[in-house]
Amino acid sequence: MQVALIKFKEAGKKYYFSYPNLDIEQDQKVVVETARGVEIGTVYMIKEVNQSDLVSELKPVLRVASDDDVKTDKYNQSLEEQVIDETKKLVKKHDLSMKVLGAEYTLDRKRLLIYFEAEDRVDFRNLVKDLNKIFHTRIELRQIGPRDAAKMIGGIGPCGLILCCTTFIGEFDTVSIKMAKNQNLALNPQKISGVCGKLLCCIRYEDATYTELKRFYRTFMKLLILK
Repeated sequence: MQVALIKFKEAGKKYYFSYPNLDIEQDQKVVVETARGVEIGTVYMIKEVNQSDLVSELKPVLRVASDDDVKTDKYNQSLEEQVIDETKKLVKKHDLSMKVLGAEYTLDRKRLLIYFEAEDRVDFRNLVKDLNKIFHTRIELRQIGPRDAAKMIGGIGPCGLILCCTTFIGEFDTVSIKMAKNQNLALNPQKISGVCGKLLCCIRYEDATYTELKRFYRTFMKLLILK
């Protein structure tokens, strides 16, 4: 069966959707129903998959996005800065140890998601009550980790380039000290950590090359010894 791979951010995770009785194309904006609500996304690609490979039933693409849908989405985005500012004020009022990072409305504005970073668990029940009084919609506060926080905020990496997570990394893979050792990197936290404080993502996607080069070197040396 053919399914549509939809992305919601330029460097975000991509999700499969069915599109029964719809004629859609790559790079087209569409309206879909997700676990969060009605959202607008972009068709990344059309793909053929085996139905047996799907873990669960796919949600459908509701429609091709109209001009009104696109305008509504842009308007929602224009409200996000105000949401962040108001939330920061309330966080200070309630003396909560949390850093507000971003906010997103669903297309129909029936749900407002606010992202934050915190060292420990935060009791934000009173904060949610105050936010409800201001924005009159369903509020969901979502705590995210340092890597996702860096992806949301953006910045410049140690290499001098824009962070990989904001440009092309859709999903984070595991990065380990073993990979750094495999590349003979100095195990200095300041040198092998990104702005998020975690191990550099580039250690992960360069590891396979170093592994292959070492395998080739060992094979070459064995051949020399045999000669």
